[in-house]
Amino acid sequence: MKKTAEHQNLLAQMQQVAEGLGKTLAPFCEVVLHDLTEPEHAILAIHNNLSGRDVGAPATELGLARAADPAFEQVIANYPNTFPDGRLAKSTSIGIKDSQGHYIAALCLNVDLTVFRSLNTMLTQFGSVDTAAAVTETMAPSGADAIRQRIDQFAARLGTTPRALKSDERKALMRELKESGLSEVRRAMDIVAAYLNVSRATVYNDAR
Repeated sequence: MKKTAEHQNLLAQMQQVAEGLGKTLAPFCEVVLHDLTEPEHAILAIHNNLSGRDVGAPATELGLARAADPAFEQVIANYPNTFPDGRLAKSTSIGIKDSQGHYIAALCLNVDLTVFRSLNTMLTQFGSVDTAAAVTETMAPSGADAIRQRIDQFAARLGTTPRALKSDERKALMRELKESGLSEVRRAMDIVAAYLNVSRATVYNDAR
């Protein structure tokens, strides 16, 4: 396919997008920009290189199929993939079309899953406790878990997080805690303040 001025501009802009994503998602996600107008030398940019490929390398089978068919699905997200050395990956491929509806580029994200699986295994091991132990103990005030759970439920209903609650939302939360009797829990105001990351004075003001 002959490159037009529009193609050159789109590819130049997508190089900036690829660079930004590469910096943001480093080091766990490879970001690759393919120039589908030149499938034999498709890789235009590669950031956080996890696959060992180079700029100028040919397009993948997916890239070739997309370049040949304007009706090919534009976004294919989170599909299983494998790096050349056998590492498992999760990939997303986004096709970029020109004003005529032809694919001229593809932006691909390849996440190295082995890193996260290893991390998950370590965290699971580190966070495990011996439920058969003869001793159980808590350093949190009695009822603290119930307060935190109620706060989480309240924030979830609003589609936000506890620390993102606004002033009027915190006041509604405090009314709900009072009505449920949770505001009577020992050191309830301290628990709420710590969980919302606000001062005790703010919590007392919201509870008025």
